[in-house]
Amino acid sequence: MDSNVHALLQTSPSRSLFLGSYKPNVQFLQSSRLHFVDQWTTPRLNYEGNNRLSVVKSMSKAEIYDSSNVEVKSAKEVKEIVNPVYVPTPSNRPLRTPHSGYHFDGTTRKFFEGWYFKVSIPEQRQSFCFMYSVENPAFSKPLNSLEQVQYGQRFTGVGAQILGANDEYICQYTEESPNFWGSRHELMLGNSFTVQKGKRPPNGEVPPQVFNQSVSEGFQVTPLWNQGFIQDDGRTDYAKTVKTARWEYSTRPVYGWGNVASRQKSTAGWLAAFPVFEPHWQICMAGGLSTGWIEWGEERFEFQNAPSYCEKNWGGGFPRKWFWAQCNVFKGASGEVGLTCGGGLRQLPGINETFENAALVGVHFGGTFYEFVPWNGVVEWDIAQWGYWHITADNGTHKIEVEASTKDPGTTLRAPTTEAGLAPACRDTCFADLTLKLWQKGSDGSKGKLILDVTSNMAAVEVGGGPWFNRWKGRTYTPEILNRALNLPVDVEGILGSFPLLKPPGL
Repeated sequence: MDSNVHALLQTSPSRSLFLGSYKPNVQFLQSSRLHFVDQWTTPRLNYEGNNRLSVVKSMSKAEIYDSSNVEVKSAKEVKEIVNPVYVPTPSNRPLRTPHSGYHFDGTTRKFFEGWYFKVSIPEQRQSFCFMYSVENPAFSKPLNSLEQVQYGQRFTGVGAQILGANDEYICQYTEESPNFWGSRHELMLGNSFTVQKGKRPPNGEVPPQVFNQSVSEGFQVTPLWNQGFIQDDGRTDYAKTVKTARWEYSTRPVYGWGNVASRQKSTAGWLAAFPVFEPHWQICMAGGLSTGWIEWGEERFEFQNAPSYCEKNWGGGFPRKWFWAQCNVFKGASGEVGLTCGGGLRQLPGINETFENAALVGVHFGGTFYEFVPWNGVVEWDIAQWGYWHITADNGTHKIEVEASTKDPGTTLRAPTTEAGLAPACRDTCFADLTLKLWQKGSDGSKGKLILDVTSNMAAVEVGGGPWFNRWKGRTYTPEILNRALNLPVDVEGILGSFPLLKPPGL
């Protein structure tokens, strides 16, 4: 085990809860009432571990809930059920990153916040990407004529999207947000699209049973738990959709955004605590292990210790255009590897419309975080309109190269836009081929020692915004005064932590 991971296990008062490997007692389905004995055992941090369950892809929902399956006639008829364990979110949890909370400050300025959670199932080469968003929550309903005159055009509402197996899609959206809630300082949020008769919508984290008794359509998410049920709203005529999705799974974080045994970092630097250089971006969990099930249309997918990931964006609007790649499933590594890279053309604060190239690459490997950002080096890219991503970076001590490609047509997803609200704005797939190489530079500035050389055929890739008239080649450039500011050792969270009333929401 890596020394950093070992140190965290020894020092964390809750190590058995958050880094212990959960092994559910899987029982055969013999009736509609099931009982489970849950066990917490020694940590197992290897994504390649053999303790994951294969997907039960052939199991239909009718078979799962049929109480007539009392007798098992043959081995082929034996079905397995995974029962994830719910744990309430504790305070001061390990690996919590800055900006885990909900950033809405209560003002009427243009604002959105979006969350992204991904679970990958290597045994079946399938992934599920859960995307939640809220727009202009200062207005719980669409603006009336007088409000539009006063505040200008605003789009309101809450959306839940899933890009699932075989790049199929589902989206449920409402223009109203009174049933949306988010925790001010923790990665916790939820929404009730439809409430059970006679019940009130939750306004915070509740046990799974309480959620199911109260909410007929909606979701709730924490760092350790994700559950919900949504129905496609029928607005998507450009992609293959499923009618319904239901899910429950638990997550054990392995990587936040930083070295495992160190304080976690703000992805965009300390200035992300302020409403400038928007939109902001925070990777909340660069790698984790998830256990549970997803009912995708008429199929049920089950998984144990499946590689998972979480990030978020917030601010006045998305970049003018952007690219992104992320992967947690690799061949050729001796341990867990987490890769995230992305860049965008974002607007700088000021009267004139001035834009900058912003990009970063982050790799977690062996408990160590390798960071490539504009304020510690240079990031360069060559991105096709679709099908090819090439990113290189140098931070002074290390060099990295990421190359991804796909022949998959991808699926158009929605994003919160200032022009049209939650609208088709990007294209994604989880079936890209990707190569990642990382070098420790030599004393002469050469690439030096190759410390990571891995491949994947399950990378998630994206291009968004636009227009994309041709390939986008660029490199980061940060004005010297901003570069110096970002390199200052400013601990905003530590400073404002002593003055809770001054601490901005989300931090």
